Amino acid sequence: MNQPHDKDTAGAGELRAKVEQTRQDLGETVEALAAKTDVKARAQEKAVAIKGQTATKAAELSEQARAKATEAAQVLQDKVPDQVKDKAATATGQVKAAAGQATEVWHDKAPEQVQNRRTGFIAGGAALVVAYVLVRRKRKHGGAR
Repeated sequence: MNQPHDKDTAGAGELRAKVEQTRQDLGETVEALAAKTDVKARAQEKAVAIKGQTATKAAELSEQARAKATEAAQVLQDKVPDQVKDKAATATGQVKAAAGQATEVWHDKAPEQVQNRRTGFIAGGAALVVAYVLVRRKRKHGGAR
């Protein structure tokens, strides 16, 4: 009679192990189902994934835009005649010189009260000088064409 009791004990232990394994499997299955039904968490994961993809795509497009801009600037630089480049450099020099002269005149002739607010006046005067030079050049070169 000793042996049947051992078989029952061995069978019961094996059955308990199977039950425990089944409980673990069932727990994992429940956790997986709970994760699938957690819409908020899944949406956050998806948002993080999309954000990463968007950042990567934005960086790629930004780099492409920089490359295209550099290429366009080079093409434009190559196509602009040297005569136009020289005229632009000359005009820039004239504007700088006129602005320097305007500043000197300002310091020499402006009343003390006005000089205290000179930054605004200098900027306005420089803008007027630039406008004058550009209008003068346009009239000068407009009649020749």
